[in-house]
Amino acid sequence: MKNIAYRIFTLMLAVVLISGCSKLEDFGDTNVNPAATNTPNTAALLTNVLSGIGGYGRLDGPALYCQFYSETQYTDFSLYSLNQATPMGIYSGLLYDLENIIITNSDDATKVAASLNGANENQIAIARILKAYIFWTITDRWGDVPYSESLKGDPNVAYDTQETIYKDLIKELTEAVAQFTTGAVIRGDIIFKGDIARWKKTANSLRMLMALRLSKVYPGASEYAATEFKAALSNAAGYIATNDDNFTVNYPGGNFRNPFYNMYFGRKDYGESKTMTDLLSSLGNDSRLSVYGATVNGVFSTNGVPYGLKRESAEAWTSANPNWTYVLHPNYRQENSPIYLIRAASVLLARAEAADRGWTTENVNNLYVAGISASFTQWGLPEPEDTYLTNPAVALANPGGTGANIPKIALQQYIAYYPDGLQGWSNWRRTNVPALVPAPDAINSPKVIPRRYVYGTADYALTKAGVEAAVARIQGGDKMDSRIWWDKQ
Repeated sequence: MKNIAYRIFTLMLAVVLISGCSKLEDFGDTNVNPAATNTPNTAALLTNVLSGIGGYGRLDGPALYCQFYSETQYTDFSLYSLNQATPMGIYSGLLYDLENIIITNSDDATKVAASLNGANENQIAIARILKAYIFWTITDRWGDVPYSESLKGDPNVAYDTQETIYKDLIKELTEAVAQFTTGAVIRGDIIFKGDIARWKKTANSLRMLMALRLSKVYPGASEYAATEFKAALSNAAGYIATNDDNFTVNYPGGNFRNPFYNMYFGRKDYGESKTMTDLLSSLGNDSRLSVYGATVNGVFSTNGVPYGLKRESAEAWTSANPNWTYVLHPNYRQENSPIYLIRAASVLLARAEAADRGWTTENVNNLYVAGISASFTQWGLPEPEDTYLTNPAVALANPGGTGANIPKIALQQYIAYYPDGLQGWSNWRRTNVPALVPAPDAINSPKVIPRRYVYGTADYALTKAGVEAAVARIQGGDKMDSRIWWDKQ
């Protein structure tokens, strides 16, 4: 493991070695002699993870499955062609970096040197939070995946059940918050600049979002999901409650560009879907329309791209409609535009739903309005007008605690997650809101929206026993329309 980590570290030194870096602009600065130590530079590893975490789950299949985007040329994903990506292949590099941060800060032979980049306990706690976030995105795509035996250099591993993974991720977040200690600024932290309080808020917020995702498995106010949600909500360290605390990657541009800038870097494969433009238009005076999409020249347009067309139809439509909407207004996908990973809007709306389910005694309507407002202001927009909030399609008409408000809350969650496709897809699978219609030109059988990724050919070749055991646990088999553990009917 250490040899693997050192090879990664040595390669990084050639272009990005840092010591004491606190922002992406510091990449390229060096004041460390690579010949002076065989210990991985944990600051460099942390920066590498944080600089690479922004694009995952936002630009590919999930954003198409939940109809945030439409494909304009190569429409395979929109038509639900078989997706056989391997789970560990997507995130293995970042996860190995985080594992090596933990190992280096735990090993008696290396932790003294590692402490020059911040207290060992704090570095480990941050790595545990980030590992939990990444594994969350992995298991929500496939279901059962390698977890407890992963990152040990042996491809022949067992696949943990999603139930086991979720409960351990929530445990990791809980323990990480308690593990933080006082100490020097954590080097390499380009997100929060070593602000421990904000890392704790992020962990508690993740814990609430993960717990709420289990609402179909544990719906009751005294069951596991509600218990964990309330424990995170009441934790003294707090949670993300305003946009000032959002877990955000701020890109400097240049070599480290916002992924949505790269989406249109010489290409035009995606457009904002007609599903989204029609939805926002139907709610009346939703100014997020001006942010979520615009023409290639940045002109306001509600002409979303029809979803799920075969290639020739999609190309014919965009040719006939030059004012079609690209994903995000150009002002919000510049090289140096931020990416929002965990947002106050999502946490506030999650709290509103938890209250409406009777899990908590918080005020449903106040949290709901605050969540919508945070979604608007996150993008630099004014708070929504009263006419928007009182619109019958938006305003809550039922008392809290009964679950009657969940369809409207879930709809606002779906909108607020844009353009984060993985979260949008996962929340749609959990709530079935909005009522999405499958692609008209779908090529899968049955012609339904995918609910999971299937395992890749590499998984069957390298982890045969593990993947076959996982497949045996899936009702319906290793298919895109099978449901993962928390996605109950």
